[in-house]
Amino acid sequence: MVEGSMTQGAGQGPAARTTAAMQPFPGYAAHPPMPGYGHAAPVQAAPEYPEYPQGYTPTARDLPVIGAGAPQDVPTVELTPIAPPQPQHQPQHPPVPAGRGPLYVVGDVHGYLDELYEALAAQGLIDAHGHWAAGNARLWFLGDFTDRGPDGVGVIDLVMRLSAEAAAAGGYCKALMGNHELLLIGAKRFADTPVNSGAGTASFQAAWLLNGGQRTDMERLEDHHLQWMSRLDAIAEEDGHLLVHSDTTAYLEFGDSIEDVNDAITEALQRNDPDEVWDLFRKFTKRFAFRDEDAGPMAVRELLQTYGGSRIVHGHSPIPYLLGEVGTEDADGEDGTPLVEGPHLYADGLALAMDGGVTMAGKLLVVQLPLAG
Repeated sequence: MVEGSMTQGAGQGPAARTTAAMQPFPGYAAHPPMPGYGHAAPVQAAPEYPEYPQGYTPTARDLPVIGAGAPQDVPTVELTPIAPPQPQHQPQHPPVPAGRGPLYVVGDVHGYLDELYEALAAQGLIDAHGHWAAGNARLWFLGDFTDRGPDGVGVIDLVMRLSAEAAAAGGYCKALMGNHELLLIGAKRFADTPVNSGAGTASFQAAWLLNGGQRTDMERLEDHHLQWMSRLDAIAEEDGHLLVHSDTTAYLEFGDSIEDVNDAITEALQRNDPDEVWDLFRKFTKRFAFRDEDAGPMAVRELLQTYGGSRIVHGHSPIPYLLGEVGTEDADGEDGTPLVEGPHLYADGLALAMDGGVTMAGKLLVVQLPLAG
């Protein structure tokens, strides 16, 4: 397979872009919303491409949102419902392992609920009413459900509901822990309690707001959401794909097996120590470990040799940043923003990036694995 941006199985791009500070749509808190609501937001010029070191500590704003100002500066906009998207014809896919349903993965959602409905429907995973329609298919979300986009809690509610519906149909819908789940858990539990950030005093509340936290999400977050997030696995293996959220080697610090890593992180969250949770958040906010031409493949191989699998599939770092396209003349969109057609295969074909940059006018990716070569 040739390295580069892939298009096989990619969900269709969002038809509308919502701003990062809109109020939730009517009825969201009580019931999952119907797909098809949206509002176009202006897109501004891309920021300069930042060079975050692998040891980055998130005491400042992380990757910016193109075309979005600070949450408190964006007015509330009335939304007009449009017709819900219909499932589209699915592309041809590689054979599925005997006795198991097809395997799909979803990149970072970051509160863009409408785009998630559209991308899932395009792959035939949900019907026109937003309910599971994929039988015994297997669906994995790679984390980062909230922050930056308008309805993170709505995304969590949808994933939880699809998990129950998929199980009843003989399939499953599962999710991994992202750094923004850790950030939201910390902001809810510890608020402005000071933590030792490694770069001075910080707090979860400040970091959460700085990195796209939406006050409407915090207002609607309930105990069952927190309990669900705090028990998410951090790493999984499916059909030779090692699924993680972050493109970092920090997982190696928590154990030599998938079970050990997941147990260590779950137990740390149960201890409810703000400094310990902050350390988890800090480590899983690191990025770009696989991007270097020489060191990247070595880092991927270390993880694969430790935990199994033949390829890592991750979210976290938007594909335009991995490609170095943001803020450069290489941006392909007519308005100067990056054009994402599908997941990005790199690091000698050992790593597949799934964050299509939905927060930066990119694409929310839903892809069937394995990709056809």
